Amino acid sequence: MLHANYDYWLVALSVVLAMFAAFTALDLAGRLTAAQHWARGLWLAGGAISMGLGIWSMHYIGMLAFSLPVPVLYHYPTVAVSLLAAIAASAVSLYTVSRERMRVSSCLAGSLVMGSGIAAMHYIGMAAMRLPAMMEYRWPMVGLSVVLAIVISLAALVLSFRARQEKGASRRKILSAIVMGSAIPMMHYTGMGAVRFYASDAGFSPVNALRVSTLSIVVIGLASFIVMMLTIGTAFLDRLRAMQTAIVGARDGEARFRSMAEAIPQIVWTAVPEGATDYCNRRWYETTGFSEAESMGSGWSNALHPDDRPVALQVWENVLRTSEPGEIEYRLQTITGGYRWHLVRVAPMRDSSGAIMKWFGSCTDIDDQMRHQQVLEEQIKQHTAALMAANTQLSSEMHERTLAQQELNEQNERIVEELTLRSNRKTALIKLAELLHSCVSVIDAFPVVAGMAPKIFPELRGALMLFNAARDTLDPAAIWTDCVLPAHGFGAQDCWALRTGRMHAVAGGDHTADCSHATSSLRSYCCLPLLSNGEATGVLHFQMIEAGELPEAVLLLANMFAEQVNLSLANIRLREALRTQSIRDPLTGLYNRRYLEESLERETRRAVRSEQGLGVLMLDLDHFKQFNDTYGHDAGDTVLRETAAFLLKSVRAEDFVCRFGGEEFIIILPAADLKASQARAERIRSKLRELPVLHQGKPLPMITVSVGVAGLPLHGTSPKGLIEAADAALYRAKREGRDRVVSAEAAPAEEKQLNPEMASLK
Repeated sequence: MLHANYDYWLVALSVVLAMFAAFTALDLAGRLTAAQHWARGLWLAGGAISMGLGIWSMHYIGMLAFSLPVPVLYHYPTVAVSLLAAIAASAVSLYTVSRERMRVSSCLAGSLVMGSGIAAMHYIGMAAMRLPAMMEYRWPMVGLSVVLAIVISLAALVLSFRARQEKGASRRKILSAIVMGSAIPMMHYTGMGAVRFYASDAGFSPVNALRVSTLSIVVIGLASFIVMMLTIGTAFLDRLRAMQTAIVGARDGEARFRSMAEAIPQIVWTAVPEGATDYCNRRWYETTGFSEAESMGSGWSNALHPDDRPVALQVWENVLRTSEPGEIEYRLQTITGGYRWHLVRVAPMRDSSGAIMKWFGSCTDIDDQMRHQQVLEEQIKQHTAALMAANTQLSSEMHERTLAQQELNEQNERIVEELTLRSNRKTALIKLAELLHSCVSVIDAFPVVAGMAPKIFPELRGALMLFNAARDTLDPAAIWTDCVLPAHGFGAQDCWALRTGRMHAVAGGDHTADCSHATSSLRSYCCLPLLSNGEATGVLHFQMIEAGELPEAVLLLANMFAEQVNLSLANIRLREALRTQSIRDPLTGLYNRRYLEESLERETRRAVRSEQGLGVLMLDLDHFKQFNDTYGHDAGDTVLRETAAFLLKSVRAEDFVCRFGGEEFIIILPAADLKASQARAERIRSKLRELPVLHQGKPLPMITVSVGVAGLPLHGTSPKGLIEAADAALYRAKREGRDRVVSAEAAPAEEKQLNPEMASLK
């Protein structure tokens, strides 16, 4: 590999050329921006050639600073192509920065084209070298050099766009040229470091190639400097000519401006950027009576009204500080010694760079408008006061109307709530009647009353009290909402409703006619008697949950509630009495044959389903006909009643005793097998012999009984079969001498024919 040395004088010369080319680019960017039409194209072409030549010269001087220990020639057609690449890249960069606005997309595209052009110039220039050696590129370094060229181009475009409006050799422009001029050689020498040279015996063709000497270096450098100096000089002369033209135009414009300002009937004035007045038209002097010496600078403020002067000066200082247009109204002194209102407007006049050249102001007499405005404001003030008074009165009326509407709405809401509550109460009362009508017994009605009462009377607690069997005490039958009553009931004389036979209402704290059973007299309460056929059966007691009087509507509804409960309880008692008469024997109080048929059918199915036993005892009093004939039927009825009472005491709670007819009884023993049934029958037979029976104070003879016993499933699985078996056993007991217990025989395969006594069970 061949090792090269650098000539640092040439390196420094290349860097200087790069900086000078960068300065040329910055200076041309501003000139190109100001140019118009065909001049813009000429400046773009000339600037691209000058800037491209400077970059190209930097490149070749930098390559000549790279000395190898072998002869090096340059193929000048290829060199010319590299120069064209530099000029093209320069043209793209100048066009990009000369636009009025440089967007991010155009900046990135321009930097990509410019950087690619500079990199192409460099590597085309490397391809122009002719030497007896082999060149090898390190592609990572090549890529780095291309990226550096693009990044440097991006920085150059941004710096050129920002410094293009700088006049002359400003500090910002020089610093930008130094940064750009140092960065461009960095890319060049990075690209040189991407190449390795290796010695080779192969020759090289010198056709169209020449050796570069020191003289050629001097010529290239001086030519580049001269071209760039000529370009900068041309730009300077063009800028100078433009400035002279602008000065002449400004003078002519100022003369025309003053001519126009003197013809305007308003006050017109101008001030320097710092704020000092430098011109006032004739109208100012005619209005204020001030001389020119008194008006220039800040003397104009002496013509202002003393009250308006501080505000006007503050506004003027604020306008100077913000560099924005301003407007103010103040009173200006007149030549007669008075003051008139003027509207002052001031606006900045800027150059192409946005810097303020002058302040232009005008003063318009608005005194008549101000006086009319004051009169109008006074009228508006009077009308406003009248409107406010009317508005106050209207607001008061609206407030009263709002209050009235609010009160009406509240009344409507209360009425709607009351109607809704009343409807709900009536619906619940109808529901209560339906439920009570469906109750089978009085006990079923108590939970219905306790459950429906809070729904009908949510503001009340209460209780239903009924007389006990002895009718000496009223005991609670149903209590709702934690109603407090005496623990052991109370007597009829303790309640004024039972005394008077009508509703008795007591206000909270009133002890005039206080019921003793009302334990809390701090809440209002009422009592309603329950009457049936003129006789009291109980009382309904209501207490207020919260403090307050009992409303009339609630009292009326409570009366309806009491009537419904009273009527329903009377109907239930009547139905119970009728049902009792239909299933009870009137003499003994035992179940009759109708109930026996229903119950035995039910118990038989249950025993078969659960595979349990069922005992049937058929009893017949011995010699009962002779007993009647001897002692009379009244004595016989006494014996039947006493026997029935004895049988009820001798069975379990789940057993039931029926009068089968005459002096015959049947006892059904659920879940009892045959052995237990026989034992029960024997115990009844033996104990009945010991039963004492008195009639009209005289003892009657001993009572004996014959018993037939049958059991399921041994003697049958149907009510018919069981009764037939027990009846057959009973007849056997009578035939065998009475006063004994006989069990039935096992049922045959086929059911026996019923005897005449059992025909009624078919």
